[in-house]
Amino acid sequence: MPAAPSPRQAAVSPWFEKAGAQAMREWEQRLLSEQMRGFPSPSWLWLAPSAAWLPELVPQGRGLRLHRNPLAPGWAGDMRCALPLPLPSESVKAIVIEHPAAEELEPLLSECARVLMPGGRIWMTVLNRCSPYRAHWQWQGARPPSVTGCRTLLQRQGIRCRSLRHYGPLWTQTGTTPGTALPALRALCVLEAEKRTEAFIGPIKASRVSWRGPVAT
Repeated sequence: MPAAPSPRQAAVSPWFEKAGAQAMREWEQRLLSEQMRGFPSPSWLWLAPSAAWLPELVPQGRGLRLHRNPLAPGWAGDMRCALPLPLPSESVKAIVIEHPAAEELEPLLSECARVLMPGGRIWMTVLNRCSPYRAHWQWQGARPPSVTGCRTLLQRQGIRCRSLRHYGPLWTQTGTTPGTALPALRALCVLEAEKRTEAFIGPIKASRVSWRGPVAT
């Protein structure tokens, strides 16, 4: 008799709910909390891969904490929804995207660009596919998108990448790797991006037009 299919979405890896992911979650929570404190916003959106990855300390302002729904396509948490997000356009000042699924990255970023205010920020975390740490998650169904692909899709949506940084451990799951050696091989990639604002063309003084000059023949 064939085994019953798992109700879990194919894009959600069970690794994010296992004990081995706890160290990575702690790295992210400290980092993202610092970033949000340095960029106070009246409205925010936090998207996590599972309920365990939602922030314990809610950022200042008003916001929504959503996580991937393991039982059905879409999101759960402070509300249940799917794409498109049930939010007005340009209504959110800051967005955190933790480990988006590669399968829905393009429509997700398109929606985030729609709801993000001009001048708003996005912080997106992605597992580093070049890190030795990948041995802990690559056989657990995790399929992180490439950083290059993330940057390309953000730029297509008019969102400029401000920085790309690497954090987290190199090898172990304890998260205690000291120092800053080999930053590009660390387990976590963090993209910070900003929605571009279009500057209006300022008024230009009109020049006088005169027909009193000589007319060439």
